[in-house]
Amino acid sequence: MAVKEDILRIFPDYMRYLWKGTAQNAAELQEIRLRTGREIMVMIHGKEYYLDGGGQVVQDKNGAVCVTEQDMEAVLNHICDYSVYAFCDEIRQGFLTLPGGHRVGLAGQVIMEEGGMIRNMKHIRYMNIRISHEIKGAADPVMPYLYEDRQLLNTLLISPPGCGKTTLLRDMIRQIADGNRFSGGLNVAVVDERSEIAGCYMGSPQNDVGMRTDVLDACPKAAGMMMLLRSMAPQVVAVDELGDEDDIRACGRVMQCGSRILATVHGDSLEEIAEKDFLKDLIRRQAFGRYVMLGRTDGTCRVKAIYDRGLRLCYGS
Repeated sequence: MAVKEDILRIFPDYMRYLWKGTAQNAAELQEIRLRTGREIMVMIHGKEYYLDGGGQVVQDKNGAVCVTEQDMEAVLNHICDYSVYAFCDEIRQGFLTLPGGHRVGLAGQVIMEEGGMIRNMKHIRYMNIRISHEIKGAADPVMPYLYEDRQLLNTLLISPPGCGKTTLLRDMIRQIADGNRFSGGLNVAVVDERSEIAGCYMGSPQNDVGMRTDVLDACPKAAGMMMLLRSMAPQVVAVDELGDEDDIRACGRVMQCGSRILATVHGDSLEEIAEKDFLKDLIRRQAFGRYVMLGRTDGTCRVKAIYDRGLRLCYGS
């Protein structure tokens, strides 16, 4: 019910009649795509649909509602509480986080400043509204494999895009912070660069990330990991989507300081990950105690396999 209400609140009053049908599918709604001059598209359970003039979700784009510039500006003003200037820092990063942890990706005309930095964005003509879904218990199948002698292992989640790695990471964080049958609760620090894990709105997590979790929101991963080590004395540091040498150096520093790492990376296989230059050294040194591989089977995302530090299979096939 809460997600259904969140969806309707994204849009100004005059547009809400269009979204009642979509809101009825809130449990399976993944994305809403708005493009000026193009048909509204929604992603439900991995399939694309359109909205007709009565707000019904349909497969045929003939008669589908198109987004006007006025509609786009009205939505942007509404989600910024009619003070777009107050959200310029978030807009500069290309996204806004909404109550409920939902995220609006933005694209339009970028305004640059001297030095090659992005100063702002104007003429926003594209939005990708990603609907946040908490799935408590999502990590239940993997939790028994994340500990040895009641000690949490450094863990890397590997997943193709759109396969639920952030949802899984979020529930792992929650269970590790709150404590579980394998260990007592630990102090977890989250660097939430894109505000997707905790889904912070005005600094407050909209998702349940556990009672012992501290969140550094909208901060680059490498810098954030170093800040949290100095300021919050975490036992565990969690980050989403490792992507370069700076991230890996920061992970190494976290491990050297005695904290555990929970991290994710995009990939289709363990072999592909092992060939990424920025990860090779950590894999060779067996820095991660567990590798959790996600994938799709018959269109359904699931945990396909779990490997130990020596890349030996612990679970799956």
